[in-house]
Amino acid sequence: MINTANHSAVDVSLPLAQFIQHCRWSDIPEVVRHEAKRSLLNYFSTALSACFDPTIERAAQVYGRFSVGQQATVIGRGQRLDMLTAAALNTMAANVFDFDDTHIPTIIHPTAPVAPAVFAWSETQRTSGIDLLLSFILGVEAECRIGNAVSPGHYARGWHITSTCGVFGSALATGKLLGLSARQLVWALGSASAQASGLVETLGTMSKSVSMGNAARNGMLSALLAQQDFDGPAHPLEGVRGFLNVTADAPDCQSIVDGLGERWEILNNTYKPFPCGVVLNPVLEACLGLSTHPELLQQGLGAIERIELIGHPLLRQRTDRPNVATGRESQVSAQHAVAVALTRGKAGLAEFSDQAVADTSLRALGQKISFIDDASFAVEAATVRLHLQRGQRLEVAIDIARGARAKPLSDQDIENKVRTLCEYGGSGCDPEPLIEAVWSIERAEDVGQLMQRVAGHVKS
Repeated sequence: MINTANHSAVDVSLPLAQFIQHCRWSDIPEVVRHEAKRSLLNYFSTALSACFDPTIERAAQVYGRFSVGQQATVIGRGQRLDMLTAAALNTMAANVFDFDDTHIPTIIHPTAPVAPAVFAWSETQRTSGIDLLLSFILGVEAECRIGNAVSPGHYARGWHITSTCGVFGSALATGKLLGLSARQLVWALGSASAQASGLVETLGTMSKSVSMGNAARNGMLSALLAQQDFDGPAHPLEGVRGFLNVTADAPDCQSIVDGLGERWEILNNTYKPFPCGVVLNPVLEACLGLSTHPELLQQGLGAIERIELIGHPLLRQRTDRPNVATGRESQVSAQHAVAVALTRGKAGLAEFSDQAVADTSLRALGQKISFIDDASFAVEAATVRLHLQRGQRLEVAIDIARGARAKPLSDQDIENKVRTLCEYGGSGCDPEPLIEAVWSIERAEDVGQLMQRVAGHVKS
């Protein structure tokens, strides 16, 4: 129940807006600048991988009917649309394979709703690489801090946290580029709060992409309205019926403003080695190890009688999805993930495609899975135990999955991800100039030109 006594004792909307307004490039530590570039590289890799996915094809066909200009690039498709629509479609593409970055502990995918907004704007107004990177960092900071304030209850109640919090990141990042005052930034938060939506129920379906695209599009729109003095509530976040109180049982408002400019949330960002829900990363790593076990190779997969997955309760809650019918559903299905990794010894995009899901042998193996919840496990940890015929047991435990904060992907890993996913998407883009352009983005006087490197071509 919403506390109707008054708004939170902690004012956060204005202090957050003031921080965004006054923060300068010189205030950003080098480690934060570098992490932002890693996030952008990962963003372009995931967006390029999905540029011709059916979700993007269908969305582009419908959204494109109502586009009012050709201001901004739709990544990889050889297409330009108005900047709001381009930002929406690029956000969808970055997230459609669930291969984008993940903020811990909120499980927000922070870059997808924010980067498309600032790049779309940079194609309409000459923008330096420093200004874009600063705005991106600040948008991610706000998005993740708001996510921290409503976690973990927000996601548990069924809100898709990237969509609901991403709209604030997009709004404030765009507002920073527009040079909005603190008052106007609060108004942007107000309009964003009225459009903060997205449901966990949509995961595994194309519908999730709608709220993702809206996060970028509506955030930009909120900032553009505020630029015209389109006002809003004084306390859009912490108000009696503001975003925090409506969408969380006991929001931690103080966490939004504590340590602003000292503690940076982008340093809690992680990058996936596999295209699936983050809770499946340790499971896949364990299964890939088991797939080459000599005993299993000798006896064959037919010898498996039962498969136990031991992990944090979120593993079962988010991925107990037998009998999936599409590649998108398979990204959040432990039954498919385990079966495909054990069978093929790989876990790339091809293993989470519609074609892979159609393999009936995978479905039969996935039916042998059972979950064992253990709250002592971290989200990035899991144990996979195979029970074979004649009572034999094989087991691999992953304490920290590759890609977790304590075991991050290297810069080289992320560069290789760009190369692999760029080729997979079929855009025709050359990844090498893109990689160089992102690493040197601070030196760009007109960063909008970078989008020419990811423009791609019209699919024949």
